[in-house]
Amino acid sequence: MLLTTTPSIEGKQILTYHGVIAGEAIMGANVVRDIFASITDIIGGRSGAYEEKLQDARQVAMHELEQKAMQLGANAVVGIDIDYEVIGQSGSMLMVSVSGTAVTIG
Repeated sequence: MLLTTTPSIEGKQILTYHGVIAGEAIMGANVVRDIFASITDIIGGRSGAYEEKLQDARQVAMHELEQKAMQLGANAVVGIDIDYEVIGQSGSMLMVSVSGTAVTIG
């Protein structure tokens, strides 16, 4: 399965458009992670705990996108857009959504 953010694939022809598909992942952040992230915010630096959680969510969403494309008989997804949101009453949930167009290329 070829996954790309570009609208076409160089050297390949899109034979069939199967439609727009999406994959989503919502991950909860726990209290301990929030405390360490707050400390990182104060002293500066990167929050490895949140970065890891975002990577996990992105992988889950991309896998879901790929599975939906395969169910439609596609062998590629073009024009992928990745969005990140913080949701929940206290912003304790991380959401990653990916969307693109499932296609068959030849």
